[in-house]
Amino acid sequence: MEKSKNLADTVIYDRKNSTDSLAYVESAKKVDTPKQVLSVTDAIVVIVGIVVGAGIFRTPSIVASNTGSWELFLTVWFVGGIVSLIGAMCYAELATTFPNTGGDYHFLHRAFGRRFAFLFAWARMSIIQTGSIALLAFIVGDYMSELRSIGPYSSSIYAGGVVVTLTVVNIIGVRVGTATQKFLVALQFVGLLILILTGVLMASPETSAEVIPVQEADGTSPAIGVALIMVLLTFGGWNEAGYISAEMRGGSKKMARVMIISILLITGIYLLINLAYLYVLGIDGMAQSEAVAVDVMRVAMGDRGAVFIGLLVILAALTSTNATIFTGARTNHALGRDFPAFSFMGRWTAATSTPVNALLVQGVVATALIIVGSFARSGFQSMVDFTAPIFWFFIFCTGLALFVLRYKEPRVHRPFKVPLYPILPLIFCISSVYLLYSSLLFAGRGTWLAIGILLLGTVFFLFEKKLSRPEQNLK
Repeated sequence: MEKSKNLADTVIYDRKNSTDSLAYVESAKKVDTPKQVLSVTDAIVVIVGIVVGAGIFRTPSIVASNTGSWELFLTVWFVGGIVSLIGAMCYAELATTFPNTGGDYHFLHRAFGRRFAFLFAWARMSIIQTGSIALLAFIVGDYMSELRSIGPYSSSIYAGGVVVTLTVVNIIGVRVGTATQKFLVALQFVGLLILILTGVLMASPETSAEVIPVQEADGTSPAIGVALIMVLLTFGGWNEAGYISAEMRGGSKKMARVMIISILLITGIYLLINLAYLYVLGIDGMAQSEAVAVDVMRVAMGDRGAVFIGLLVILAALTSTNATIFTGARTNHALGRDFPAFSFMGRWTAATSTPVNALLVQGVVATALIIVGSFARSGFQSMVDFTAPIFWFFIFCTGLALFVLRYKEPRVHRPFKVPLYPILPLIFCISSVYLLYSSLLFAGRGTWLAIGILLLGTVFFLFEKKLSRPEQNLK
């Protein structure tokens, strides 16, 4: 009865306010829909796999150099966990109220209309998700090339191979994709546990090399802002839960539990790893380190420890890449479902319970970005410049959508509501704007390329609208 009431309220609202929205709701009933095959454990594994990637092996040294004391260092990581938890609660409300494989696309469509939703889906297909996949694949390629180089374009070749292989794995079926993710996450957790225990049990602070003390930052220093940016970037990826809300067994109500448990688990993992770093190197040693995890394991185990960390970083990047491929294609599916020009991506293959065509398009675009990035000085850095500003812009818009939908659709049943509304969502939006501003400050040429592609999407939408009207989705 509750679900019927929810749908009835939605349709009443859409009939009153927008022909486009009515077409959107009606057309959603006429396409293949995903099966509810994911358990709470499956969803948590996907989210943790996306977030706990290669960043935790690199960013702590940057955070340490911008804080200067172990107390402030740990506080910044704790604050990052709190901000991420607030964001997760905002997404939990949206995902439980409007469960859909389109995730952010669906939320933005309801809040801001068809045009803006198309722009987001276009950005995610061509910039955000595909750029993130290429970025993670470049990490694998860089570390694989250190172990065994296969030529001047070694990193790009490895990266392309990773994208092709994991795309095929996810095309085979959702169960194969999630089973692969569970296996990778299990290996990653074992590796992280070895890192934590080895650092604490086999090393001692006295074995660390002497370093130059760093100046402690004060609470108003711009350095604290840089530290927070690095921490929140390391926490990035939890928002992907919105894309699997419609595939959850037992309904979307479990999404709030998934997101909150995931963030708490990730925060705990990050704090334990950073405590191990601090124990071995100290705050000064971390600040001077170029590869903090490698230095910790070298102190504990010698050169064998450095090789172990290289393999662990590769595993972490593979885990994040697989999870990002899994969730990313869901937006392409939603785009194909609602726009005739992309209808080939709107098919959901029942036999494998996957959007095969959407996965193929995503794989092709990500591979193309790897080829482009191979001509840059650093493929990884070029993808960071390419994706970051656009990503944080749309994250802010999704946070804003929570306020808009509370106002426009007050009668819709919300299984989970953000506590302390509107204070917590406002904190989330302000944090997103701050990260958008910071990413623009350090933008490279890749950012301007991304903005150009976004503008091209606007032109394409106008062209697509001339070819077909929203009402065609009803046919």
